Amino acid sequence: MASGKSSSLDVKKADTSEKVPFILCSERWRLAFIAFVGFFFVYSLRVNMSVAIVCMVKADNSTNTTTDNSTCGTSDSSSSSKEQGEFDWNKGIQSSILSSFFYGYLVMQIPGGWLAGKFGGKRVLGISMTIVAVATVLLPELARRDYKYVYGLRVIMGIASSVSFPAMHAMWGRWAPPAERSRLASFTYTGLMVGNIVTFICSGYLCAHGFDHGWGSVFYVSGGACFVWLALWWLLVSDSPDQCSRITEAERNYIVNGIGDNPHAVFKVPWKEVAKSKAMWVVLAAHMCNNWMHYTLVTSLPTFMKEVLHYDIEQNGVLSAIPYMAMAVTATLGGHVADFVSARCLSTRATRRVFQATSFLGAGACLVAVGFVDCEQRTTAVILLGVAVGFEGLCYSGYMVNQIDFAPRYAGVLFGITNFISTIPGIVAPEVAGLLTPNKTQEEWRSVFYVCGAFTLFGAVVFGAFAVTDVEPWAKVPDVAVDDVKNLEIQVVAETGTKNGVIAYDNKGMNTSDVVDNDAVDTRL
Repeated sequence: MASGKSSSLDVKKADTSEKVPFILCSERWRLAFIAFVGFFFVYSLRVNMSVAIVCMVKADNSTNTTTDNSTCGTSDSSSSSKEQGEFDWNKGIQSSILSSFFYGYLVMQIPGGWLAGKFGGKRVLGISMTIVAVATVLLPELARRDYKYVYGLRVIMGIASSVSFPAMHAMWGRWAPPAERSRLASFTYTGLMVGNIVTFICSGYLCAHGFDHGWGSVFYVSGGACFVWLALWWLLVSDSPDQCSRITEAERNYIVNGIGDNPHAVFKVPWKEVAKSKAMWVVLAAHMCNNWMHYTLVTSLPTFMKEVLHYDIEQNGVLSAIPYMAMAVTATLGGHVADFVSARCLSTRATRRVFQATSFLGAGACLVAVGFVDCEQRTTAVILLGVAVGFEGLCYSGYMVNQIDFAPRYAGVLFGITNFISTIPGIVAPEVAGLLTPNKTQEEWRSVFYVCGAFTLFGAVVFGAFAVTDVEPWAKVPDVAVDDVKNLEIQVVAETGTKNGVIAYDNKGMNTSDVVDNDAVDTRL
């Protein structure tokens, strides 16, 4: 948990600091831009089905034909689906297809980190996204044979996608110097939100105007574009600075000396203490509650826009993207505000509790309100959905970083555990939404939003009352490690002249060992 205070290890020699390339001239930032696009596709190829399925299924199975659309101020918004829909998939089949991705997504959450460490993040992420892209372009043809093939492809895509975060974390563990780690990683993962936004918009347009009955083009275009990115990934990316032939000596020294000589050091996880940790269970509860709401909206929002608000498919895609535009803004601004208030007004614990409780209660209230808005006030419904998902963005200053507070040495492992368990709502939530809305009425969808509201209320109470930020006893440096630290300190002094060097685990959860200035450690957490 080093502050912004510079360490003498940032560069190998004092006079090389001004020569270190930055932004487009640097290999680490080129990696960040390529990885940003990669994570754009990580989410794009996951959520394209949410829009495409609306125009894949015949109108009788995708819209509530008992509702008079003329009262909503639009023409027959189902005409596009009548012309393009090919499949007689009932609600149960549609819900199963939407949730099938998450059955696979459970599989490699924890092993993914081990694979990246053994074979390199470049290979693991590159191979996984190649599998996802191939499955995406195969989907239209196999869908016309049997829906079970779609189900199987989505499971395979989930398995492949589940290694993406561990693989990228492993790469940043070798590429990101401590002073830039937050910026590089956060920029990379912003690609997820952008992928969500662009995919919803483009999928709606392609459904209405694309080739192969519209919906088929959704998969061909997104999958084909991913192959272009994969070519850049294989050609331009290296697992570490030492393996990169284009990097300058100044940048290589800056990265390697900043990270330290042992970037792959790992600590033995005290599993028994983790299982008994109240702090861990609180974060898990918050993660589960947030994911129920998140996955309900990601998988079912376009369907709600169609069945209740009666937007045509092109409008549907654009309007389904609006909430995630709001989330991108609040997630970014919320982090800056949280850092500001925790430094000047509130303790870190109070900041985490306030931001997460606000996120849950604000999002839950807006979603419950959406359930009472019919198609005649559909603009209001879109605004409420945007505000709800905007509130969700505050979670990045709440439970999402809480494990870094109370167990910085094990944050990456702990996040993998909670993310593994919290994928279960991705399986269950779409199924529940389908079961609760057999007739596709507003009243039935109100029950879906009631369930989301109940989860957010429970999460707000649990996290708001019990979240902690003090480092857990089992997460502190054990006494037996003192000699090792002293030995490392002697080595650091010999190589750099630094007298205050100590070893610290990266507080972003990457498997790295950083040498930081004792005086630069934030003692507030």
